Amino acid sequence: MTLRRFRPYLAYLRPVRGPLIVAITAGLLYGAATGAGLPSMINYVFPAIFDGGERNLPLSTVALIAAYIPLIFVVRGIFAYLNGYYIQVAGTRILEALRVDYFAKLQVLPLSFVQQRQTGDLLSRGLADTAQLQQSLTLLANDGMKQPGTLLFALGWLALASVRAEGVGMLLLCLGIVPLTVFPIRYVGRKVLRRAEQLQAQLGSLTGQFSENLAAAREVRAFGLETRETGRFAGNSRTLLTLQLKIAKYAQALSPTIEVVSSLGIAGTFLYAYHAGIDRDAFLAVVTALYLCYEPIKKIGALNNELKRGEASLARLEQVLQAPVTIADPAAPVSVARLRGDLGFEDVSFAYGDQPALSGVTARIPAGTVCALVGPSGAGKTTFANLVPRFYEAAAGSVRLDDTDVRTMRLADLRRNIALVSQEPVLFNDTIYNNLLLGRPEAGRDEVMAAAVDAHADEFIRTLPQGYDTVVGERGALLSGGQKQRVALARAFLRNAPILILDEATSALDSDSEAAVQDALRKLVVGKTVLVIAHRFSTIRDATLILVFDRGRIVAQGNHAELYAGNPLYRSLYDRQNSAA
Repeated sequence: MTLRRFRPYLAYLRPVRGPLIVAITAGLLYGAATGAGLPSMINYVFPAIFDGGERNLPLSTVALIAAYIPLIFVVRGIFAYLNGYYIQVAGTRILEALRVDYFAKLQVLPLSFVQQRQTGDLLSRGLADTAQLQQSLTLLANDGMKQPGTLLFALGWLALASVRAEGVGMLLLCLGIVPLTVFPIRYVGRKVLRRAEQLQAQLGSLTGQFSENLAAAREVRAFGLETRETGRFAGNSRTLLTLQLKIAKYAQALSPTIEVVSSLGIAGTFLYAYHAGIDRDAFLAVVTALYLCYEPIKKIGALNNELKRGEASLARLEQVLQAPVTIADPAAPVSVARLRGDLGFEDVSFAYGDQPALSGVTARIPAGTVCALVGPSGAGKTTFANLVPRFYEAAAGSVRLDDTDVRTMRLADLRRNIALVSQEPVLFNDTIYNNLLLGRPEAGRDEVMAAAVDAHADEFIRTLPQGYDTVVGERGALLSGGQKQRVALARAFLRNAPILILDEATSALDSDSEAAVQDALRKLVVGKTVLVIAHRFSTIRDATLILVFDRGRIVAQGNHAELYAGNPLYRSLYDRQNSAA
């Protein structure tokens, strides 16, 4: 059952089949040198040297016979090295492929999938679980051949030696003990699988807490949560430690158990050999072969435990690798170039799980319109805007651009026509120049700098130690909130897309910068369709159309004067904010 579970993922072994072939061949030869070479050494070399009748052998002959001993170990050592090294080569490449595939899948899964899961848990799956699966696959490729090979050669020698000693009964006795070792392997395997599933889940939870704590470092210190956070982490860490020790308890018990069973077989063989009067040298060779049968059985038992741990990691990875990509390019996409930006919603509904966010929304926003989306928190404004670039997929109805359903377009074509500036802009741990270039990778340096000037970012960028080549830190940590926002705005300037989504894009700016950027935005929005998700009514004074949302519906639309006069919800929201100001 376990091997069938891993079969679809053995495809990861194909790109490294060259190193694997060398490793597996070396493993089989190691098995032959161990399973047959060591017993033959005892059966032929020792008697040739120590047998009383052969004491008069020339020293050169004895030296030649004795050379068989290091020869066997040299052969074993060479093949063990080749097996181990090339397995490591293959395993490292497998790990790389696994992580790249996992990361690539996360890039195409819908935002809802990522947002519903803890970031640290997704990190743990991509790092710890892929490492565990890689270890399981490489061990399967390694010991899955090497140990059975050793076992088969040892059994073959055992059969040959037993028959030669006219001890068929001894052979049956020896082989009869071998199946008994299967029972502890199966029992321990079941225990390890259950604990491994709990262990990997707990590791994801611990990584999640670690990630969450680092992301909230300022809040932890501001609210004096250091002791509480340390206590929580210590508690989760103790749970992880308990699970690790339970796995160790079962895994470490397996080898001694098999050795005890093996000792019973060897003791039984000893009694039979004494009763049957079997020659000492023949008996020692048989016992060595029998011991060499049990050693790979122990390794196979350990491999079984490792596969159980890999199976637990695989189950967690499959939740991502096999998750359906619900937002993808259509089979026969409509070819689009630069869109005009005429936007229409036709009876659109959407829900987050069982929680409805939009219900039967219909609206038309002509190209070139600056449209503000207002309403209480949770009314559906951000969801409405997120359906345009297909960050989410409408459950019913259609979203249309230039009278074409967005679901019929390639995602790249659609999103190339949209620029987004979020309330909390994200910058990558790279230079300012490269962060700006994300808006349009093919842009020249002059265009990048012109966009920064338009966003009033150029003036602060030039004061930085390396100017445009300054690395901004993780998520732009080395810049102030206003500086990050202006870099994000410059990125939108550079993109120059016909559709612009502004999620309260000026909220992080001081009053002087906000005034300057508002002037720049007035130039930017000319000829573009703009969706402004408005939390502050001061940001919508240039809007030509305002949509008022409430409980997932558009309850009113018009300009400011019309809505203030005719819509109680809009008027109350506006007056409340003005009185608070």
